[in-house]
Amino acid sequence: MAQRTGGLRRKTRHKLRKNVREKGKISIRRYLQKFDINDKVALVLDPSIHAGIFHPRFHGDVGKIIGKQGSCYKVHIMDGKLCKLFIVHPSHMRKLQ
Repeated sequence: MAQRTGGLRRKTRHKLRKNVREKGKISIRRYLQKFDINDKVALVLDPSIHAGIFHPRFHGDVGKIIGKQGSCYKVHIMDGKLCKLFIVHPSHMRKLQ
């Protein structure tokens, strides 16, 4: 039987690309961001940080923080009618108002 080609980062050339001005090291402020429970966040992948990454299919989705686990946060998102729980590193999140 043939095996399926590709893996988790398949077809993500544009999603996992940084702007020219964003290239290089991530700022320590963004790496150590603090969030409160019930904060709304946007899930935005940072390709230079591999810890606490989620599937690229959910890049750009909006979720709600429901707790903390280690240095990461538990984020609840809606995928259609389904509730999904992600454990995401703060460097992959942007706070919304």
